[in-house]
Amino acid sequence: MQDLDELLRIDKDSIWHPYSSMSSDLPVYHVDSATGVLLKLNNGQELIDGMSSWWSVIHGYNHPQMNLALEEQLKDMAHVMFGGLTHTPAIQLTEKLIAITPDSLDAVFYSDSGSVAVEVAMKMAIQYWHAKGKPSRQRFISLRSGYHGDTLGAMSVCDPDTGMHSLFSGVLPEQIFIEQPQCRFGEPCTDNDIAALKKALTKYGENCAALIIEPIVQGAGGMWFYSADYVKQARKLCDEHNVLLIFDEIATGFGRTGQLFACEHADVVPDIMCIGKALTGGYLSLAATLTTRDIHVTIDSGEPGVFMHGPTFMANPLACSAALTSIRLLVESDWQKNINRIQRSLEDGLAPCRQLTQVSDVRVLGGIGVVELKEAVDMKMIVPKFVEAGVWLRPFGKLVYVMPPYIISNDDLATLTSVMVAVIADS
Repeated sequence: MQDLDELLRIDKDSIWHPYSSMSSDLPVYHVDSATGVLLKLNNGQELIDGMSSWWSVIHGYNHPQMNLALEEQLKDMAHVMFGGLTHTPAIQLTEKLIAITPDSLDAVFYSDSGSVAVEVAMKMAIQYWHAKGKPSRQRFISLRSGYHGDTLGAMSVCDPDTGMHSLFSGVLPEQIFIEQPQCRFGEPCTDNDIAALKKALTKYGENCAALIIEPIVQGAGGMWFYSADYVKQARKLCDEHNVLLIFDEIATGFGRTGQLFACEHADVVPDIMCIGKALTGGYLSLAATLTTRDIHVTIDSGEPGVFMHGPTFMANPLACSAALTSIRLLVESDWQKNINRIQRSLEDGLAPCRQLTQVSDVRVLGGIGVVELKEAVDMKMIVPKFVEAGVWLRPFGKLVYVMPPYIISNDDLATLTSVMVAVIADS
């Protein structure tokens, strides 16, 4: 068996980690095991995970019922192609997703990741308009500071200037970007807030396939929480201009904002919705794109008579089984009361940051707590400080944020927030 030093040498020499350089001197921590909300490092140190492994591990690690579901599914099959074949976990998961998502979303397409779910949504919108005899409708309207994934199509609707993909600008399809709404969550949306969207739809609507937004919460593009009223008005404007509305709920779905899906804050139903991340409780990669009967019937009735996408591992039985169990664990619990508990703890625990001179804003919604600094964080300094204090957080840009597993205790929440306050105060 290889010793740890040799493993870490291979890691440093040969593995690219997300948004990092192999020549970087940023530390990488070796995790031996994980249980509940704790990550156990190779040196025996335990870290409280404040990231839910990028927002996916909502029930914590090594959950006995999740483990059992995968063990039982393995007895039948780990995988089978979905072309021309089907299986019970996929059928049951589809039935469950249609039941818990907003009414009128009644067709499901499975893919491997959130980025691909967005690609699928964009292709659905384009193919829909092609089948309707309007092939010129190929562009998308998107909000600045938005983030929708790392594949080429998804990158094209991420923020073109401040986003992570600006260097690809000459390669990506040219989309239409409007300013993010400045009306905060809980506030009304003014005429000024919605004016940019009105203008864009009036000018470009006839050539647009869809408006794509992250409802209520803009995630990796800036962790911004905006008015539900904006979402309501966006739905109305899309209907008036005959433009489809796509919701990217990959980060917000499955309870994170205090509603099962963020669009429920606005009581609005999209034409297409993307989900992922917490779908399987963080156990396996799986995403889905849901749409309406009108869209899937129109696509099926047009040329070439099929939807043009089909991943090799589409609707993987293990992943579907994990998703079914994760959804059951969530909806059968008093999850809203639990999210409210987390929100109160984050509000109380992060409140002292409002008094720090280096902090420009503190915002909390559901199981999301964000401290926005006036200057970008120094990752080489701040991450080791968090680890030394026994927590795992992964800031980016000017943002130090927390999105813990839903099973986290009040004591661990208090530790997370107190460490955030102390490290930020010392930065």
